[in-house]
Amino acid sequence: MTDQTNEASSCCGDDGPGDPDDDPEGCCSQSEEKVANGSACCSTETKEAITQKSEASACCGGQDSVDDPESCCSNSAESNNEPLTSQVEKKVYRIQGMDCPSCAMTIEKGVNALSNILEAKVSYSTAKLQVIGMDQGAFDNAERTVKNLGFDIEMPKQSSNMKTYIVEGMDCGSCAKSVENHLNKLSQVRHADVSFSTGKMKVDHDNSVEDIISEVSKIGYHASLAGGSDSNSDSKPRSEYQNIIITGALIAVGFIGSYAGLPQILSTMLYAIAIVISGYKPVKSAYYALRSRSLDMNVLMSAAAIGAALIGEWFEGATVVWLFALGTALQNQSMERTRKSIKNLMDLAPSDAWVRSGTELVQKPVSEISVGEITIIKPGDRVPLDGEVMKGETSINQAPITGESMPVDKVEGDTVYAGTINEHGSIEVRVTKLVKDTTISKIIHMVEEAQEQRAPTQAFIDRFASIYTPIVFAAALAVIVLPPLFGMGSWGEWIYKGLALLVVACPCALVISTPVAIVSAIGNAAKNGVLIKGGTFLEKAAHIKVVAFDKTGTLTEGKPQVNEVLAYTTTEEELLAIAYTLEDYSTHPIGRTIVDHAKNQGIRAKEGELFSNIVGKGVQATIDDQVYYAGNRKLFDEAGISLISYEKELEDIQYQGKTVVIVGTEKEVIGVIAVSDTIRKTTAQALSDLKQTGVDQVVMLTGDNEGTAKRIAAEANVNRYFAELLPEDKVNAVRQLQAEGHKVAMVGDGINDAPALALSDIGIAMGGAGTDTAMETADIVLMADNLEKLPHTMKLSRKALRIIKQNIWFSLIIKAIALVFIFPGWLTLWMAVLSDTGAAIIVILNALRLLNVKE
Repeated sequence: MTDQTNEASSCCGDDGPGDPDDDPEGCCSQSEEKVANGSACCSTETKEAITQKSEASACCGGQDSVDDPESCCSNSAESNNEPLTSQVEKKVYRIQGMDCPSCAMTIEKGVNALSNILEAKVSYSTAKLQVIGMDQGAFDNAERTVKNLGFDIEMPKQSSNMKTYIVEGMDCGSCAKSVENHLNKLSQVRHADVSFSTGKMKVDHDNSVEDIISEVSKIGYHASLAGGSDSNSDSKPRSEYQNIIITGALIAVGFIGSYAGLPQILSTMLYAIAIVISGYKPVKSAYYALRSRSLDMNVLMSAAAIGAALIGEWFEGATVVWLFALGTALQNQSMERTRKSIKNLMDLAPSDAWVRSGTELVQKPVSEISVGEITIIKPGDRVPLDGEVMKGETSINQAPITGESMPVDKVEGDTVYAGTINEHGSIEVRVTKLVKDTTISKIIHMVEEAQEQRAPTQAFIDRFASIYTPIVFAAALAVIVLPPLFGMGSWGEWIYKGLALLVVACPCALVISTPVAIVSAIGNAAKNGVLIKGGTFLEKAAHIKVVAFDKTGTLTEGKPQVNEVLAYTTTEEELLAIAYTLEDYSTHPIGRTIVDHAKNQGIRAKEGELFSNIVGKGVQATIDDQVYYAGNRKLFDEAGISLISYEKELEDIQYQGKTVVIVGTEKEVIGVIAVSDTIRKTTAQALSDLKQTGVDQVVMLTGDNEGTAKRIAAEANVNRYFAELLPEDKVNAVRQLQAEGHKVAMVGDGINDAPALALSDIGIAMGGAGTDTAMETADIVLMADNLEKLPHTMKLSRKALRIIKQNIWFSLIIKAIALVFIFPGWLTLWMAVLSDTGAAIIVILNALRLLNVKE
């Protein structure tokens, strides 16, 4: 009996009557789609087996399944929840150099072809390769194969000594690279990774935290341990501006004095003091940058200032370092605004909570609270940890998580999320997740990872800058040396022009143009309840012209109701009892609807056996030695059961937009049950707003009949629909839309739509706040269980792309003008510095507009 039950409730096959796309466990229904979506999820795993797995390893991980160390169905042993043999080992690598999903497929095929490799999966979105092999030789061959294919491969560094630091003072990506190179040269540092976008540094080291902070300070930046207190963080900016004011005053006095009869030597001394005060930090940073073989802005500015002093242009040298210091301070201040989007998220959840201990209430740090403890949340307090309401009723403002504008009523049994605000009544909540596992913690982690990932445009700009800077640097040296050697002018004249060219050699504004815009856009989205998993997906979303929607649970409520029961050869009670028995083991929403309706009517199920699911058509079972079926027309047509006598009634029901569940035996139809779903209140307006953002087509994909699909499409304001689809047909529908030349986004719940989500250009899951799998599978996650945030997401992505293009063109034009102005002698050193730092500040301020994009 248990086996029969499992068969009826199998992971990928319980598409009962009606809408096969509604299968909540409908992962990977066809073997060919397992290859298409890159997640070879078990097609026969039982519902019971799935529930034994952790949420993080939920079936059908989709694109990001390689991130899951417990990924379901990675091999036969695991799919049966059995431990792997001692010879088998799993390793996860990070791949660099993949610029499209086809690269990921190439690597996956190459590694899978090797001997002793049981399985290899590549996730393009996370740049990770998961390999399951028999021995170390297999892993060595896998690494060699990846390198031979032209990609870089490394094992992510994992150590108990991996610490995260906040780095202040970096004004462009080359600064981050200088810090990274310097630390990686230290013997006690195994690995250092610095992200300019987030201002964070991850270091795996054996020496002390103080040593790392000291090493970073040598390069001219300020580091502090993330999460720790830092008394210098407030005083440092103040002292920085004090130095700028003092330097500016010295330059002003020297300049005015030179025209007021002040001795030239005194003006020169004032300029020299100004150079020392504002130039000490960049010169020191330049020294360590050169030692680590980095050619950053500090090197170029230091060379320009020192060179100007050597040829007697003390005023120019002092102006260069002062403008550079001022520009750097303003850039840092502007960048902090973008980074605050994540810091604000971190501050949402309280650090302490009131916990019931016996008959008393005790205040405890949230980090010390365990799963199962009862927390008391008073009106106006923030929820400290994810949990389940055990006592009381209230309204919760979930805007920090989902972006919903209206509070959500909560009663006993409902879930509440850390960081949300208790509006009214006092409630008791049983903690279900530790502080590191809460929804808000996952959001913060995912947003930080997204901001650290390089978008295609950013990767291109970085490659361009890495070529541009050395070439212009070499050209500057040639300008300084060659013309005077050939008698084309004085040394002083050409050294000055070469120094100006050195300043222009740093493409700071160009390099900063993309990451600041991406960080700002992703921060804005997170604040509004949308997770965008990286700049790659932000850019792709900007090009989307067609959005395809799964119908049930996405466009509709996903809670169908029984509208009509027609009994032909038996009583209504008997018909419902048979349908109840057939559908009792089904996980299909329509099947569950019939079961719930029968229970509400006081109907009891019969004794049944040999339960079986017929994918996309219905279910069958043996009741009282008689085989019964419940399903759609296809099921009865294939079984050879005539429906001619009921044709008119069936057509009338379907014309009304209802789903027909036919119940019968091998010989006759005994009755019909009509079920219908209702469209969400927000759907029509959301789709209308979506079209206004530049989306040409809104498409609905459903397994429902033509009548139902037509009714829902009309109500939802859909341009086009595909009806009567089997699970694999949704993938074919997406493929057809792409073949028509469209960039397609697929919107679903992140679980049963995994193949279509993976195949589409952008996979968008909704309702992520209640579904860990949805947060892990899709490229973009709408945390609220409605589509209201989708138009904002598309609008934000398009604006982000426009701003990125504006920044890039502005940066290139400024550089071109500066380069052209050098040789006629029109570009002074201070103008060169102003063109660079000024352009960088303008680029940052332009990108900051994305933080203020409203719905």
